[in-house]
Amino acid sequence: MNDVAAFNVEQVIALTGLSARQLAHWDRIGFFPPRYSERSPSGRVTRLYTFRDLVGLRVLALLRNTYHVPLPQLRKAHAYLIEHHEDPWSTITFYVLGHSVFFDDPRDDVRREGARPAQTVFNVIPMARIERDIRAAANRLRERGADEVGRIAQYRSVMSHAPVLAGTRIPTSAVWHFHKAGYDTAAILNQYPTLTPEDVTAAIAFEEQHRTRAG
Repeated sequence: MNDVAAFNVEQVIALTGLSARQLAHWDRIGFFPPRYSERSPSGRVTRLYTFRDLVGLRVLALLRNTYHVPLPQLRKAHAYLIEHHEDPWSTITFYVLGHSVFFDDPRDDVRREGARPAQTVFNVIPMARIERDIRAAANRLRERGADEVGRIAQYRSVMSHAPVLAGTRIPTSAVWHFHKAGYDTAAILNQYPTLTPEDVTAAIAFEEQHRTRAG
């Protein structure tokens, strides 16, 4: 699976265990914004995350929701680590003792709590297993039937009834936004590896027709 694949909020919720409220709050405070975000005239926000984001968000879900590490401590660690890593939450092994998070400092290999040196830690966050499990779950989520290729659907329980590519949770509007940003079909398929050229064509045609009528 291509690691630059894009996942919407509902997929992230299903794959990480985080809530929509947490994702929106982390985006708002700049702690973990999505790779792509756009607000429509109606106020609806489209957020898209990469596979690498998924791994990092699953790690944060464990730290925040399972081990109850305070968000201020996670933000402090993030501010320290982001100076040295583009994706620290998906590339560094973390450790937990009580409600505190620790990591090996990439500059000097000193194990730290936030930015302070630490000596003893327990509960290693299993990065390799998390990435393997997220990859397998994401692949299952992407399975679809041949009769769904190139077809637009609306499901009451998916994306608030917004139009999506049949058999997926990928809204046609997300494909449209990439199209309008200058992405060709191949580039869009890099973002959504399970889609086909027929899906991209159908999504763009649907959005053009819909937006022409609305305009």
